[in-house]
Amino acid sequence: MDLKITHQNNLFKVQGILHKGNVHVFKKEFSNIFDKQQALILNIEGLSSIDRYGVNALAQLHNESLKKKKELSIVGMGCDDLYEHFKSEEAAA
Repeated sequence: MDLKITHQNNLFKVQGILHKGNVHVFKKEFSNIFDKQQALILNIEGLSSIDRYGVNALAQLHNESLKKKKELSIVGMGCDDLYEHFKSEEAAA
């Protein structure tokens, strides 16, 4: 399954595989999202695989939320790669 993003209000569900070939779809969906939303919930339960480009896109979204002082929640038991990235950043802080 390729990448599929659905949403209802401020809850976005990301399903499939997030990789270099489709990360532009993810970035387009969430470009300027914090200009429209005060809070964003990203459910990654359906994310079966993610490469470093996908992790980077999520990290950029996270950084944008911090910069604009907006709430971003990432929920669901997604890929280990994603959690490892954020865990290593947390340890470095």
